[in-house]
Amino acid sequence: MNSFLKKRRMIRIITALLAAAAVISATAFVCFYYTVHSIEITGNTRYTDEQIRDIVFDSPIKKNSLYLYLVYNDKPVTDIPFIEKMDVSILSHDHVKIVVYEKAIAGYVKYLGQYIYFDREGYVVESTGAPLPDVPYVTGLEFDNCVKYEILPVKDKEVFSNILSLTQLFEKYGLDPDRIFFSKDGQITLYFGQARVLIGTMDDIDEKMMRLQGISPKISGLEGTLRLDEYSEDGGYITFEKD
Repeated sequence: MNSFLKKRRMIRIITALLAAAAVISATAFVCFYYTVHSIEITGNTRYTDEQIRDIVFDSPIKKNSLYLYLVYNDKPVTDIPFIEKMDVSILSHDHVKIVVYEKAIAGYVKYLGQYIYFDREGYVVESTGAPLPDVPYVTGLEFDNCVKYEILPVKDKEVFSNILSLTQLFEKYGLDPDRIFFSKDGQITLYFGQARVLIGTMDDIDEKMMRLQGISPKISGLEGTLRLDEYSEDGGYITFEKD
């Protein structure tokens, strides 16, 4: 009887050990086979690839593609400054693709010591304690408050589409002004260091920016005012008045 019990006990121990070994083997296989080794990232300009990886893979377990599928399948990554969302797709057991959709930022203003960024429709998308590169600084807009995800309460809402048009033309013609100023009567002035460029209204704006492309290197480092406000496709003078 004792021998029979010992055999049963031994069988149970062996069975348990085999089961444990199977679990350990399966776990090791899953951990090794489904570890992410290849990461493809597209759409990011305001964050580096390394920063995007740190956001998505913010814990060791998320380097497992099976776990990533459970976490991110049909659930985009959100609540990241300047990013609308990030889609994470599992392409294979060790290959992941991350598509970044950034918020379209038209410019920023300063308000109560913060840099307030807004999109093409004037909605406040983010605020930071330091300016971002490649985003135009806009002055002259009058408002007495700002709320995230709400439109900046300025009088003339058309100013936002004008800002977007200007930034697109800056990119087209390789221009990089330090500041855009809008006067109360809608007149536009660009600042390049100590040089001011009077643009006037948005009339013939493409032609004005094309002409400015060739002139801006010549006024670099100068102090004064370049007058494009009276220029049009039909003619007009371009003058530079030194301070």
